Amino acid sequence: MVVPDAVKKALAESPVVAVLTMDRPDDAPPLAAALREGGIRAIELTLRTPRALDALRALAAAEPSLLCGAGTVLTPEQARQVRAAGAAFAVSPGLNPNTVRAAIDAGLPFLPGVCTPSDIERALELGCAWMKYFPAETSGGLAHLRAMAAPYVHLGVRFIPLGGVNESNVADYLREPLVAAVGGSWLASKADLAARRWGAIRDAARRAVGLAASVRTPAGA
Repeated sequence: MVVPDAVKKALAESPVVAVLTMDRPDDAPPLAAALREGGIRAIELTLRTPRALDALRALAAAEPSLLCGAGTVLTPEQARQVRAAGAAFAVSPGLNPNTVRAAIDAGLPFLPGVCTPSDIERALELGCAWMKYFPAETSGGLAHLRAMAAPYVHLGVRFIPLGGVNESNVADYLREPLVAAVGGSWLASKADLAARRWGAIRDAARRAVGLAASVRTPAGA
């Protein structure tokens, strides 16, 4: 599956994807504004709450400049639902071939989760050269990613690590040429979202974007 230029451009300009779990769609406008003001260009909204699809629609409407994706897409039906809700891309923690095929049929760019060479081969067989590396840190971090991906580099594989990536190690991940971007669930913590601390979220985004800029040019890797 070809990753659209719009997705590549947004990740090149701001290679930290804000990973969100929202319970209140009404929070979408101030949350989206805080992330945009912090320099974030792309978000991944997880399907982990009953109102996640409503929140996805609200985020896409609140800040059209944000690239809104969906995460924790586990079933073919969810792939179709997030596409209908306006998702620009979707990711999953693992690799379900039926879900990937449904995403392809719906015209939805999809990054399946991988953490083994066999996972990578299944993803490539389905046409996915861009993948989510999950869970990144407990799978072995960058050392594991480099060793796992080495036989496939010539095929143009790229990864978005998530799971244990945080403010202390994000720069290390972004120095790695295999990494297209990173997923940042720490940017909008559950506590900050619950308390509606938009300023704290904006400031966390700014720090992450600053760290990314210190190791990458705006043109991306």
